[in-house]
Amino acid sequence: MEMNVDELVKLSEAWLPVVLEYSGKLTLAVITLLIGWWLISKLTASIGRILEARNVDRALGSFIGSLVRIVLRILLLISVASMVGVETTSFIAMIGAAGLAIGLALQGSLANFAGGVLIMLFRPFRAGDWIEAQGVSGSVDNIQIFHTTLKTADNKVVIVPNGNLSNGHITNYSREPRRRADINVGIDYSSDIKRAREVLLEIAKDPRVHLDPAPVVFVTGLGDSAVNLSLRVWVATGDFWPVTFSFTELAKERLTEAGIGIPFPQRVVHLAKAE
Repeated sequence: MEMNVDELVKLSEAWLPVVLEYSGKLTLAVITLLIGWWLISKLTASIGRILEARNVDRALGSFIGSLVRIVLRILLLISVASMVGVETTSFIAMIGAAGLAIGLALQGSLANFAGGVLIMLFRPFRAGDWIEAQGVSGSVDNIQIFHTTLKTADNKVVIVPNGNLSNGHITNYSREPRRRADINVGIDYSSDIKRAREVLLEIAKDPRVHLDPAPVVFVTGLGDSAVNLSLRVWVATGDFWPVTFSFTELAKERLTEAGIGIPFPQRVVHLAKAE
C-alpha cells in the first residue's frame, strides 16, 4: 500500500530534527577524527625525533612511537564514539579490566621492559663497556628490551633482566677515559722505605703513565710481617690491566735487585719457660 503525501510529510517532520541533530554530531565527529589523527601523527613524529636526538636505540624509539600512537588513537576513537552518542562507559571499563589482568599476568616482563626503556634513555652503560652489576662483571655484549647480555672475562655469557639491572647498583669501569692503577706491595720492616719508593717511582716512568696527576707511592699500612706500600698511577682506561699486570711483575723484580725483600706472612712466637 503506497503512502500518501500527508503521511510522507508527517514522517519527514518527525525524522528531520533527528537527522539534522545526528548529521551535525556526525560531521563534528568526522572533523575531530581527521584533525586528531593528523595531530597524533605529528606528535609521534616529534617524539621519534626527540628520541633520535638523544641517541636512543632505533628499535626502542620505533617501539615507543608505535605504542604512543596506538594508545592515543584508541583514546581518540573512544572520544569520537561518545560524540555521536555511543555509550562508552562499559567499553572503557572492559578495556581497563583487560589492561589490569594483562598487567598482573605480565608484571615481571613489564618491569623488565620498563628497565630496558630506562637503560636506553639514560645510558648508564653502552655496548662494549665493562660493568659490574647484580653480582656479575663483564663486557656489555647486547642491550635488549627485556634483558642485557654480558660476557665475562672467561667468555661466559650472562643474561641479566633489565628490571633488576636498572634498580640495582651498576659500576661502569669504562665510562671515564682514564683510571688509577694501584700496585700494592709489602717490604721488610728492615728495608729502607725511601729506597723502595725510588724503585717504584722508577717503574712508573712508562709512556702509558699520565704525568698529571703524577705517580705517587704511599705507605698504606703496617702489616703483621710487612710495611705495605702502594704505587698509584693514572693511565688510559684501555691500559689499566696491562699496566697493573706488568708493573706488579716489575715491582717484584726491581725490589729484589735493589736488595729490598718482600716477605711472606710470618709470626714471631715467644715460648715462656715454666717455673
